[in-house]
Amino acid sequence: MPPENPPINPDHPTATHPGSTSAPEINANGAPDADAVARFLMEHPSFLEDHPELLSSMQLSHQSGARTVSLMERQVDVLRQRYKALELRLADLLRHGEENDAITSRLHQWTRPLLLVRDPAELPDRITQGLHERFAVPQVALRLWGVGALGATGATGATGATGATGATGATGATTPNVSTHDWAEPVDASIQAWADANRTPHCGPRTDQGAAAWFEDRGASTRSMAMMSLRVGASAHAFGLLVLGSADVNRFDPAMGTAFLERIAEIASASLSRLVLAPH
Repeated sequence: MPPENPPINPDHPTATHPGSTSAPEINANGAPDADAVARFLMEHPSFLEDHPELLSSMQLSHQSGARTVSLMERQVDVLRQRYKALELRLADLLRHGEENDAITSRLHQWTRPLLLVRDPAELPDRITQGLHERFAVPQVALRLWGVGALGATGATGATGATGATGATGATGATTPNVSTHDWAEPVDASIQAWADANRTPHCGPRTDQGAAAWFEDRGASTRSMAMMSLRVGASAHAFGLLVLGSADVNRFDPAMGTAFLERIAEIASASLSRLVLAPH
């Protein structure tokens, strides 16, 4: 007669070892608990290898619901979906990389001419015109403070250059009259305070009516804006504000990244600091 309790093969995946999980528990309905089955298979990866017939005989419903498939077919289908998701992710990364390369190229094309400008008074127009042309920004406006009095009074700067009178100083350089330019017009104290308080670019719907009024149509068509304060290095005080606008409400979305806008603000600040009478 066979023994009442046959010996257990310790190598069999269903064998119970001290301190290990036993076979799946039976729930109140008389069926194995789903979580226990999943845990059992995870703890005994060789179970399906020891029972290869299960791989082909188990029938699972297809995601389309039209037919049933074997476990192996379902695994292949899952892997195929994961592969497709990775392909889409890779394509998205490549697209972003190409877009960043294009922006970097335009940033270089905008920056290089600024380095060749000899007359500082030409810089504001070069900056705004370059942003409009290179980055297809519909509306660009710029205001600087601390420079208007230079042309109006003809004050002599540190280099001996003079202002509206056209007289030359010790260096022989003549400071142009900047008081006639839009970018040298007076700026409300509240806007200057905003520029001092905001070191990073601000994007979003048009909210600052004062800055929006700097555009050619006085902001009538503006739906979204990006505002960048200009400052010398890490100065606590700004000396200007660069504003971009668009009729597209999503052009300057609050959730958009601002890394390139920060680079634009830094380059514009470094270039225009030559116009500042006394850095803050």
